[in-house]
Amino acid sequence: MIRLRKGIVLEVLKERAGIQELLVEVEGEKSKAINYPAITGNCRKGDEVILNTTAIFLNLGTGGFHFVMYNCSIEKLDINGHGHIMKLRYTPLQIRCLSAEEETSPISKKLAKTESLSGMPVVIGSLHSMLAPACAAIKAKSKNLKIAYVMTDGGALPLFFSRNVWELKEKKLLDLTITTGHAFGGDFETVNIYTGLLLAKASGCDIAVVTMGPGIVGTGTKYGHTGLEQGEIVNAVNILKGTAIVIPRISFCDQRKRHQGISHHTITSLFEIALTRAFVVIPKMNKEKMKVVMEQIRNCGIAKKHRIVIEEGLEGINFLRSLSVELNTMGRGFEQDPEFFLAASAAGNFAAKIILNKGGDWRQWIFSKLQSIQKIFFQGKY
Repeated sequence: MIRLRKGIVLEVLKERAGIQELLVEVEGEKSKAINYPAITGNCRKGDEVILNTTAIFLNLGTGGFHFVMYNCSIEKLDINGHGHIMKLRYTPLQIRCLSAEEETSPISKKLAKTESLSGMPVVIGSLHSMLAPACAAIKAKSKNLKIAYVMTDGGALPLFFSRNVWELKEKKLLDLTITTGHAFGGDFETVNIYTGLLLAKASGCDIAVVTMGPGIVGTGTKYGHTGLEQGEIVNAVNILKGTAIVIPRISFCDQRKRHQGISHHTITSLFEIALTRAFVVIPKMNKEKMKVVMEQIRNCGIAKKHRIVIEEGLEGINFLRSLSVELNTMGRGFEQDPEFFLAASAAGNFAAKIILNKGGDWRQWIFSKLQSIQKIFFQGKY
């Protein structure tokens, strides 16, 4: 069941493409609400709206918003755009999309001819907050590298909800957005992760970054979280002959033991769900923390299954700071949780280096890097 209440729009606080942030009065209290005009039309001051208040009532982490289900001031809405693919299928909010795979899509012919990623680096995160540092690290290496963000449906479904994506595009840290599955609102829509990845290649981008939208779903159990998709995406990238680069979820300030050092999300995804090999990029950090992480990697078996790489992550963080982009994950910024963001930046750095070394023998560059890491790893320096 959902919890519905009537409210009145007091003010339109903010607007950007695809989304309105409203101040509403509901049950005698002022609250913030989100409206998606593509689904419910534009809201104006004084409109009476039906609000889904479920998440706030349950104190869930939705960013503190109600959501507009229906605008009583709008008598009818007409369909626009093209396409025959429905997302949010068989719900009252099902929305029409022009999927890139459809014949009428302007990129469908090019996509149909793209059957391989041809080694394209794909940076794979498990939380939406990994997107900004990964993109910044790539652009810090070269602003000419084109980045596609492939958003899965493991978190928020409307891409419009992400302030991160809007800001990254505004500051030219992100070139293209692709929404897959039931996620919607990207520059391009695709039916699944496979065509989403191939579209990133077909569009001419150099690197893809894949994460879910804001709001990972977790239960505290080993398998009961949407972060498990990270392992499945590793498999998809390798099936399509790309280069899978994993951002490990690392934290030393999370109070939950299962998320300290390398999170159980990463360990389960890489050891049990990923059936194919990936580069797992560990950021440079102080010796004590590195020792903890390396011991975890040795003990859980990830090192035998995947390629471990150590990379610098601070360059991307400094680039974000120069652009006044704030970092936040679970209410924590860089100062409180530096390793989390450094890991994402390090993975982006590594992906950029692969592309930039293609002028020479990039495979030899990777091999020499892996040899040095292996030597450090098995000599027990950490």
